[in-house]
Amino acid sequence: MDADLKPLLERIAEALERLAPPAPSTPDFDRARLFRHDPETGGFHAAPDYPLALESLVGVERQKTRFLENLQRFAQALPANHALLWGVRGTGKSSLAKAAFMAVAAEAPALKLVEVDRDQVTALPALFDLLRARPERFLVLCDDLSFEEGAAAAKALKSALEGGVSGPPANVLFVATSNRRHLMPRGHQEDRGLVAAAEDAEEEVSVSDRFGLWIGFPPMDQETYLAAVAGYAQRYGLKAPDLERRALQWAQLRGARSGRVAWQFIRDLAGELGKPLPL
Repeated sequence: MDADLKPLLERIAEALERLAPPAPSTPDFDRARLFRHDPETGGFHAAPDYPLALESLVGVERQKTRFLENLQRFAQALPANHALLWGVRGTGKSSLAKAAFMAVAAEAPALKLVEVDRDQVTALPALFDLLRARPERFLVLCDDLSFEEGAAAAKALKSALEGGVSGPPANVLFVATSNRRHLMPRGHQEDRGLVAAAEDAEEEVSVSDRFGLWIGFPPMDQETYLAAVAGYAQRYGLKAPDLERRALQWAQLRGARSGRVAWQFIRDLAGELGKPLPL
């Protein structure tokens, strides 16, 4: 090699190394219980423990019991089903999933939660393959799942849940929340033609069949809403002589009754009374 070319080639090699993406590091799941997955880097970003206690969620006792049973079985390496939590917004679907995880993980340190963004569903097959080789057990959570981009994401999710020739990972439980039971986008595109649109719709609807456990969250009636407010107020020591009247006025201004609206009212009341809350 020409001696004059050697320094130039070394500088080129060093520049290429700097431009190359870093090799993904081995995940350290011992540093936390909750993580967010970044498919672009392959990294797992630790998140703080979810602070809301499972007992704080009121008005969803049936849903709480059913989801908790399924998750406890999974944590014990017993057969369990992927779960779809569906229903109107603000009814506590995501809060229930995270609070139940914290309750079970307290007794099962090998259980971890990995949250994925709904816009990155196409990366799930690679993520499941990575987690398959790990000794831990994983609840993979996708909040507000739907297929706005068409059938490609639906196919990726089906591939992840079915696992291809090797089968689905035994140490992964997939949980999704959605406002829609069949995960269909509201403005389903039909510009590809009726046949193609129908095929896309069938692809997306068929994903729901991969969830063995469906848990519905109906709208709250007034009695349940007030019970939620009273439960939160009692748990956090908040007292007001006109609690129910103010809670109903709050819901009327919001135009809805739900667990989220009840919690937002409690936050406002706690701020007024100078009392701290976990969230």
